[in-house]
Amino acid sequence: MSEQATVFIVDDDEGMREALDWSLRKEGLRVESFPSAEAFLGAGRAARPGCLVLDVRMQGMSGLDLQEALTAQGCEIPIIFITGHADIPTSVKAIKAGAVDFVEKPVIRAVLIERIYEAFSKDEIGRRQRAVRAATLARYQTLTARERQVLELVTKGLSNKETARALAISPRTVENHRARIMTAMQADSLVDLCQMTSLILN
Repeated sequence: MSEQATVFIVDDDEGMREALDWSLRKEGLRVESFPSAEAFLGAGRAARPGCLVLDVRMQGMSGLDLQEALTAQGCEIPIIFITGHADIPTSVKAIKAGAVDFVEKPVIRAVLIERIYEAFSKDEIGRRQRAVRAATLARYQTLTARERQVLELVTKGLSNKETARALAISPRTVENHRARIMTAMQADSLVDLCQMTSLILN
């Protein structure tokens, strides 16, 4: 990851927030803390590498409200919820909505740190996958409408002759389109093309 991952703590309990901040900095982690969900959103940090350590219950926007707002923005930052025993059903709901995990109060430092490193790993993998998809999509968008039609058919398993009949063009024209597609998509084989098509169209 080119930019150092950051733990973003969002908790309206000042004592809890400061304790978490101190404990994680002691571990050598980069930390930024926010007293509310609104403050975190306003700071524009959600797109940065790292993870979010988020209290479920807060004044104003709750932890779940913030999770929903980030999802609506297309933000995929991993979230670890801090929760009391009574909030476990709420945390399970959050997990189903995409949160990485939840840690019960009182927080055990070693457990939280383990979850944070897992979240960092998930964030890095996700960023790499999204970068690959974006690059592949950009190459796909350079194809002509006809080339996209040929790509769709050949990646479904049709031969050049079958593709030619389906599009009412000559097999030689299909071959020319395929050569151009392979170059534009930077593919070494039909298997590569199938994987790329699956990545951007599914």
